[in-house]
Amino acid sequence: MLSSPLLTKIFSLSLLGVGCLALTPPAPPVSSYLLRPAAVFDGQDVHPGWVVLVEGDKIKAAGPATQVTAPADARTLDLPGQTLLPGLIEGHSHLLLHPYNETSWNDQVLTESVALRVARGTAHAQRTLLAGFTTARDLGSEGAGYADVGLKQAIEQGHIPGPRLLVATRALVATGSYGPKLSVDVAVPQGAQEADGTDGLIRAVREQIGQGADIIKVYADYRWGKGEPSRPTFSQEELTLIVQTAKAAGRPVVAHASTPEGMRRATLAGVETIEHGDGGTAEVFRLMKQRGVALCPTVAAGDAISQYQGWRKGTDPEPDRLRQKRESMAAARKAGVLLVIGGDVGVFPHGDNVRELELLVQDYGLSALDVLRGATSGNAHLLHLPDRGHIRPGLLADLISVSGDPTLDAKVLREIQLVMKGGILYKKP
Repeated sequence: MLSSPLLTKIFSLSLLGVGCLALTPPAPPVSSYLLRPAAVFDGQDVHPGWVVLVEGDKIKAAGPATQVTAPADARTLDLPGQTLLPGLIEGHSHLLLHPYNETSWNDQVLTESVALRVARGTAHAQRTLLAGFTTARDLGSEGAGYADVGLKQAIEQGHIPGPRLLVATRALVATGSYGPKLSVDVAVPQGAQEADGTDGLIRAVREQIGQGADIIKVYADYRWGKGEPSRPTFSQEELTLIVQTAKAAGRPVVAHASTPEGMRRATLAGVETIEHGDGGTAEVFRLMKQRGVALCPTVAAGDAISQYQGWRKGTDPEPDRLRQKRESMAAARKAGVLLVIGGDVGVFPHGDNVRELELLVQDYGLSALDVLRGATSGNAHLLHLPDRGHIRPGLLADLISVSGDPTLDAKVLREIQLVMKGGILYKKP
């Protein structure tokens, strides 16, 4: 048995050791990075030979290597053969949905618990970020209440990796116009919040804002019954009231709309973007241009749904819905309507967000440079995000790199080599 003095000495030495360990500072995190790619796309143009200096969560400097001086403690990351560009911005996603060929929308809303959907959403957020999308506009929880607000908070607090989120929470629908719909004898949870009339709409908009909505989304048209075509839902007066109530609280309104009349009413009400716009006409697109309303065409969602319904792309004749989409997109571009780049991700897999950009080039006549500008500086402008979308001093250090030149070939956006958000590396070569 050890003597008492020896025990005391051992105990004292142990305390000293613990004290030394406690007083030894941890290795400091990297506070500065010097990124040296083959070229930099700054949100508008490509600059060969540029480097980018990051300090903390911001871009400190960007320009020719001879003009940027890094501090002595900066960590240099060489990115040979790569293009460095702003983190991509997803304009239309649903992190709480997963592809409809896995589980139908009805069954996701009715049979999947919110806990399960949030667990899936956590994985979806990580896939989105690692695919190079450092910001996402999430346009509706689709029956999961305010779970998108919780996902946003978990990302902001550093509990889970994911993009910076703009969330629309429950979205607004006219009573009886949305779903799921089963027997008339059974009341089932709806995929959005039903509200009508002056009192009901004002209360619903304010409730969503109070619970954390960054955006108010309204369904300006929808299918009233199974097999029916979409028709307008809210009146002109109701849509205008929604926009006025939201704007008073500093929130933009976006509208799901695919019929000319639904798009017209939403545009006159003052929404900022029309989502989908499949049946848009030259007349309504001219009105959108006059009123400064942008279009988020979500071409990837229609492509995916057509394939889920049995269309074999490249083999079968083009479905009518895709032919109509091509015609409406041509009319929108001719009218000069600005495009938000967003695919309605969730209808197809999260992490496959680049699919929208590829299809816009492959099937709709945009250039790779068009869609790249749209998914960076263009989306930043249209979504009121002045702190991102470009590479210049003072903006957020949300940066990605890809192998090759994405301004010439959108497909190289699948070759993500580096992902940085707020100066933190989530993926590196």
